[in-house]
Amino acid sequence: MVQMLKLFGCRRCVSAIPNEHTIGKALSTSKNWSSRLGEFKKSDNPRAAFEIAVTVVPLVILWFALSKSLQANSFAGYVSYALLLIVAGGMIVRLFILQHDCGHGSLFSSKKVNDWVGRVLGIFSYTPYAYWRYMHAAHHAGSGDLDRRGLGDIDTLTLSEYNALGSIKKLQYRFYRNPFILFLVGPFYMFVLRHRLPICLMKDQTAWKSVMGTNVGIFLVAIVLSSLVGFKTFLLIQIPIVTVGAAIGVWLFYVQHQFDETYWETRPEWTHEQAALHGSSFYDLPKPFMWLTGNIGIHHVHHLSSRIPFYKLPTVLKAHPELKNVSRLKFVESLKCIRLALWDEASRRLISFKEAGQLTTAGQIA
Repeated sequence: MVQMLKLFGCRRCVSAIPNEHTIGKALSTSKNWSSRLGEFKKSDNPRAAFEIAVTVVPLVILWFALSKSLQANSFAGYVSYALLLIVAGGMIVRLFILQHDCGHGSLFSSKKVNDWVGRVLGIFSYTPYAYWRYMHAAHHAGSGDLDRRGLGDIDTLTLSEYNALGSIKKLQYRFYRNPFILFLVGPFYMFVLRHRLPICLMKDQTAWKSVMGTNVGIFLVAIVLSSLVGFKTFLLIQIPIVTVGAAIGVWLFYVQHQFDETYWETRPEWTHEQAALHGSSFYDLPKPFMWLTGNIGIHHVHHLSSRIPFYKLPTVLKAHPELKNVSRLKFVESLKCIRLALWDEASRRLISFKEAGQLTTAGQIA
């Protein structure tokens, strides 16, 4: 199951928006977006500390509220547990976004502070900081590049590549792209299991130190919390919280790149700005959910300039309203992206297995 080892990355499925293509062409002719957005790159240390506080404190409260719900040992307690678990999972996503910004060097002005905060947060998100940072940097460097797939991404084949596979490998790929595997089993595998070893970087000493250091931190936190609530209660809280947060995170990562008319290109035609603008979506969620997910839905701006702190991304949209209608995706629209699985180079869009079968049949008849 080689495909199962590549569970973190994706490409796009945004439905048509009035004048989007016109706007897209106009933006495509505008170069140096990273420079134009330079004024937003400056880190605000007090604001960063505040964002950590308003994330960590509620998460700690939710964690112990979950233990009380379990201790109640009643129907009401279990209902409370289920509801609190979803909210706590959302807060884990926000915690991960803080770690994510540390990895981009954007949360604090000091690299040293970013790295140490990122390492500590990684203990609670079950994500080894330096190991993940390397994988994520590869994602940013090659997002939308057909020649640089496979590291830090959700595995995506072209239609021609899929048709060239044998029956067994086709079945493996379909299994990997199954929503149950991709959004439920996959996140648990990725964050709870895979992150315990530096897979893909087994010979890298930095990766080993990052992973093992995080594992030691997780173990020490587990001892402390288990001494307070009991080991069984700890497991019934921590593993589900991380799993729910991971599932939400993988879904967000998926719709940020896996939508209908996303951007994939080969070199030398591939460009960073085109990939950022048209290969990353603007997942336009209601404000409470944007807060909970650290504005990561404004993903096209993030890929244009990853040094912009997450709390400044909405400000960028206000300053550059033309970016609001590029690759915009609403929640209901995003659900249609689940079926997408293959990049059709002829039509330059992601298609479903059903569409792939129809195209293949039509080609054989022709």
